[in-house]
Amino acid sequence: MNKTLLIRDGIIITLGESPKVLYNHSILIENGIIKKIDETKNFKSEYEEIIEANGKVVVPGFINAHMHFYSTLVRGLGKAEPSANFNEVLNNLWWRLDKALTNEDNYYSALIMLLNSIRKGTTTLIDHHASPMSLSGSLMEIATAVKDTGVRASLCYEVSDRDGEKIAKEGLKENAEFIKYTQQENNEFLKALFGLHASFTLNDKTLEKASKLGNELNTGFHIHVAEAESDEEFNVKNFGMRVVERLNKFGILGEKTITAHCVHINENELELLKETNTIVVHNPQSNLNNAVGIADVVKMANAGILVGLGTDAMTVNMLEEVRVALWAQHLKQNNPNAGFMEITSTLFLNNAKIANRFWNTPLGKIEEGAAGDIVLIDYESPTPLDENTYLGHLVFGISQSTVDTTIVDGNVLMENKILKLDIDEEEVSRKALECADALWKRF
Repeated sequence: MNKTLLIRDGIIITLGESPKVLYNHSILIENGIIKKIDETKNFKSEYEEIIEANGKVVVPGFINAHMHFYSTLVRGLGKAEPSANFNEVLNNLWWRLDKALTNEDNYYSALIMLLNSIRKGTTTLIDHHASPMSLSGSLMEIATAVKDTGVRASLCYEVSDRDGEKIAKEGLKENAEFIKYTQQENNEFLKALFGLHASFTLNDKTLEKASKLGNELNTGFHIHVAEAESDEEFNVKNFGMRVVERLNKFGILGEKTITAHCVHINENELELLKETNTIVVHNPQSNLNNAVGIADVVKMANAGILVGLGTDAMTVNMLEEVRVALWAQHLKQNNPNAGFMEITSTLFLNNAKIANRFWNTPLGKIEEGAAGDIVLIDYESPTPLDENTYLGHLVFGISQSTVDTTIVDGNVLMENKILKLDIDEEEVSRKALECADALWKRF
């Protein structure tokens, strides 16, 4: 790690609770932490590394609050039967895929996605994994990829009863062991949550065991919630309550729990999420792709729920995802003026609040004492760029530009669009193709 790194000039968009747009300023990172932000003229010492940021905007590294690394090797696969609804998508594609994965697939799936994340300026990812036939040790395989690339990630295994009691027990164990491992390691690169698939694939016995284990380990949970209407219908029919009500009954909700999607929650569920301070993560591209609906982010935000933004593996480009989220919310509200602040807040403010419930070092903002996770993006602004206009620039201009440099914890992972990692990309591509070929044959 570079002890001192100076990022000189550029247009700094700090984000955070009190966002500023700074010109003629520089950022000093020391031992992975932002030590000083000041006018460039006030930096006169020698530094181990200097990056010139002229012609670029300087922003905090982006955070992806719901991700599935394991989906990487499905790209281009045409073997799944056509699906008429969400349950068929799961049965015809994803639940066939996850059963075919090996631990080597788990590693290369994560590695490819992480390298792409660096290229898109995404420096922190909260992942949700499934590989029921290669379950034991799967999270450590992914953790190795995280360590190899130098980004930050929170991992979990999605426990489910869909593959039988034995595999459900293995999933419980995998989560518990990995959580203990990250707690012992106590570093700022790897964190863990207790993963659950969804309420409709979990019986009461498994849900009770997961709740007991997760709460004893003092960790939160990461679960899909009311992604499709069928999740709600199944729970009402089989358990006499709606999804969020059932999760609340079993002690799953809370300030460190991520409920992904929440497309079909009702007013009572909304209130339970608010009362328990539970996190919701919106995944608009995935929801549109699966035709399950559009979550009412405006209503959730107005209710005081912390709503973040994930990609559900549709992309690792968070600026792409936030644009789609905005167009989708316009459609949801039937109003082209609705939702701008609620949607932009998911990525540019709330994802940092979510990450900071799990990481000790402040993420998602450029300020003294925060993590040295910084992204430089090529951008010459054609119009005024200041505190009043920066969100419009991020959505409509900067999102269409190219990430030049990605820095995590003061380590330069990519500079001048070239990865600076001890990784042979050609070899990684070759191995990924080998894995995909074998995986597709098994599929």
